Amino acid sequence: MKFGVVVFPGSNCDRDMQDSLQHDLGKEVIMLWHKDKDLSMFSTDDCIILPGGFSYGDYLRCGAIARFSPMMQSVIDFANRGGKVLGVCNGFQILCESGLLPGVLLQNANQQFICKNVYIKNGDGAALKIPIAHGEGRFFADDATLDQLEANGQVIFRYCDEHGNIDAAYNPNGAVRNIAGIKNAGNNVFGMMPHPERATSNALNNLDGKKVFELLGLN
Repeated sequence: MKFGVVVFPGSNCDRDMQDSLQHDLGKEVIMLWHKDKDLSMFSTDDCIILPGGFSYGDYLRCGAIARFSPMMQSVIDFANRGGKVLGVCNGFQILCESGLLPGVLLQNANQQFICKNVYIKNGDGAALKIPIAHGEGRFFADDATLDQLEANGQVIFRYCDEHGNIDAAYNPNGAVRNIAGIKNAGNNVFGMMPHPERATSNALNNLDGKKVFELLGLN
């Protein structure tokens, strides 16, 4: 699997993602400038990643301007053809703004920027320690949408404690139903607020991020 990492003005996690994929996971990575449109070097077996940061300064709403960039028009077409797309943090916000994923990301419940390690889990799996760094990471959707996500198995990660217990006490931003990440019904577009690329290096004494990529089939 080959990876493309989109670089928006204001991205600050694009090189973190590139380093993680290339050096820790041994993947081929192509950096994609937001004003370009060409994705002809990728097949639908590959993956495009929208990294974290503050695309276009987070003016209007987080991800609202990036959604209209030339590259995003190609990414939307790529996803609609079945290509894999992963949005992390600001990338998750962009996916929601673009309509590739349902819901919105709102200001954290405590109205503060949060940067720390948290625990998340996939279904009945083990708790994974993954860093977060966001001010607007509170996932929200109406009850009908949430019920549909639950019924279709589209909730991919929930906030929990180190033992995997899911409770509001371990929810860092107030996200509804402790949701940390979701996927689309087609199982090819993934969005999550925590940063798996910051947990793939032996130097950081945390390899749980590698497990995130494995769980999503991006390995």
